[in-house]
Amino acid sequence: MLQNISLRDFVIVDQLELDFASGFTVLTGETGAGKSILLDALGLVLGERADSSQIREGSTRAEISALFRVDNEQINHFSAWLDSQGFPLEDEGQSLLLKRTIESNGRSRAFINGSVATLAQLREAGDQLVDIHGQHAHQLLLKGGAQRELLDRHAGLLSLATEVSQAFKTLNDSRRRLEQAENAGQDIERERERLQWQLEELTELSPQEGEWSSIQGEHSRLANGAKIIDGCQEAIDILSDADNSIESSLSKVCSTIGALAEHDSALGEINTALESAQIQLDEAIHSLNRYLQKVDLDPARLGQIEERMQALHTSARKYRTEVNELPKLLLETADRLDALTASQNMEALREKVKQEEAAYLKLAKQLSQKRGVAAADLGKLVTDAMQNLSMAGGQLQIALTPLSEGGSFGLEQIEFLVAGHAGSTPRSLAKVASGGELARISLAISVITSKASFTPTLIFDEVDAGIGGAVAETVGKLLHQLGQSHQILCVTHLPQVAAQGNHHLKVSKIQSDDKTISQVQALGRPERVEEVARMLGGATITDTTRRHARELLEQN
Repeated sequence: MLQNISLRDFVIVDQLELDFASGFTVLTGETGAGKSILLDALGLVLGERADSSQIREGSTRAEISALFRVDNEQINHFSAWLDSQGFPLEDEGQSLLLKRTIESNGRSRAFINGSVATLAQLREAGDQLVDIHGQHAHQLLLKGGAQRELLDRHAGLLSLATEVSQAFKTLNDSRRRLEQAENAGQDIERERERLQWQLEELTELSPQEGEWSSIQGEHSRLANGAKIIDGCQEAIDILSDADNSIESSLSKVCSTIGALAEHDSALGEINTALESAQIQLDEAIHSLNRYLQKVDLDPARLGQIEERMQALHTSARKYRTEVNELPKLLLETADRLDALTASQNMEALREKVKQEEAAYLKLAKQLSQKRGVAAADLGKLVTDAMQNLSMAGGQLQIALTPLSEGGSFGLEQIEFLVAGHAGSTPRSLAKVASGGELARISLAISVITSKASFTPTLIFDEVDAGIGGAVAETVGKLLHQLGQSHQILCVTHLPQVAAQGNHHLKVSKIQSDDKTISQVQALGRPERVEEVARMLGGATITDTTRRHARELLEQN
């Protein structure tokens, strides 16, 4: 549900903070007052294209943010989507903040819960939160996939549709493996022989994980054996064996300072440090002697190491890989050979495809049969509703067109076809010419499928275009009814519709410092009477129009 929208320096709005409630909210105001500005702003925060002309004159940047509350029915699905996109939910997992900024250079930025988002992510989130009716852009019902999902959801077939999709994917994977096996022919056999020969060579070589690093270190030690021994012996001579060795010199220094420290305590710390150095020097000398006693610099071992290194190098060049990647190549070769050997079992592959085709068709035919019943039922219900919406003789048909081949969504394509009046040929919903007609059809569909609709907030932009009288009252009642299960926002010019709202917002323009600014006011009962009276009577409001306005409001 939309909880709040905030605008700053957008078109003719300098700053606006507006809270929304559940139920049916109407937006009214004079033509040109800026009612569409709110919908335009909401469209931008839901991922529509931005333009620098939408920044208020005299400003360099516009900001729009919308705060949504995700209800309990949506929370699991929406949390999974947000987690996959890297946008955690806030406020114990139920608040979602969408934000859009527009710069004067034409650039715009999008954010979801404070993190930078792409427009595609913003649109995907918006499609799950808001459906705007009456505008061809951003209208979910115009999308074929949404029509199919709406029918399946209305009929309780989403679980079965998911099973069909999974069965088709499994079948498709098996078909692809069979096709690859059949097309490869002799090439597969040659490849299998090549892999078998490669596996035998690598198995005989038996490269081990971490081996290359280990033998490099051992080779370096063995190859420099004489230098290592000479260097260690020279170090021992300098440290302890020579006439003026470091050991004897340090010992004399320690004795001298130790004696002096008895006369001056300030030398005590220095004496301690020298004694520590003497101990460490002794340990180093002993360690060097032990190393020379145990060092094994066998020339024969050096030859073995160089032979092993040469074998690994040759194999790596042959298979065009790094030496330390040879163990991985051995495992991959074994896996590829196993897979290739299995793929040559044509009979097993064909039998698997046959079984999976049967399983898919069984599920898909069940889905088709249930869709057919649901399509007829939904078409009749919406057709009946259209008769009361100034579309007498109009009808909705839900066409299930068989596909030449089944797909992940079943055996048919689903399309909503509409005839606006008696005698007209039903056409695709996306091709309905009249915007008002399209909006009213969408309203009828939304009311009928309200319990199954997956979008919590529905916005109707002037669904009353071209109607009046009793039809207008019917539209208002339908919207009020829909508001019991959804959050409804409706821009209207008709008092019969406005009077049905649970909440009423008035949009107006004022002059401030030689600038035109749009503002929005939440109306209480007295203000609603005046606004509905204005809608009834125009510029001149009389006691009669006020009385009529009160009567309309009291009926609801």
